[in-house]
Amino acid sequence: MRHHIPVSTIMTESVIALTRSDDLERAEKLFNKHRIKHMPVVTGESVIGMLSYTDLMRISLAEISNIDEHSIDSVVYNMFTIEQVMVKDVVTVNSKTSIKEVAKILAEREFHALPIVDDSILVGIVTTTDLLNYFISQF
Repeated sequence: MRHHIPVSTIMTESVIALTRSDDLERAEKLFNKHRIKHMPVVTGESVIGMLSYTDLMRISLAEISNIDEHSIDSVVYNMFTIEQVMVKDVVTVNSKTSIKEVAKILAEREFHALPIVDDSILVGIVTTTDLLNYFISQF
């Protein structure tokens, strides 16, 4: 296995992203529609945060209620903004960072996704699934 293969070879380039003006209902719809678990939050092309599906589940009361889930989610989602729920101190890497280094960061920091940023512009995202698929292809 080569040690200096850039993450650009396995990253997803067509990134689904949110803006600070989006609401949490839109975020949930995008998570479900695209079957993804992480979305960068951007201003223009710059990353200002990261939202995960788990972040949404943490604020949702639907799992502990017997009432209509959609009604509960709507009420809860309207109580918070994207900025209140997203992670603000986002760790990013550039597209030349090695896959090995990305794997190290994800393992040590217990992240499941990293935005790929070149010259302050979001160019991709890499997830633990991308890494696993890469490692599987090596055998």
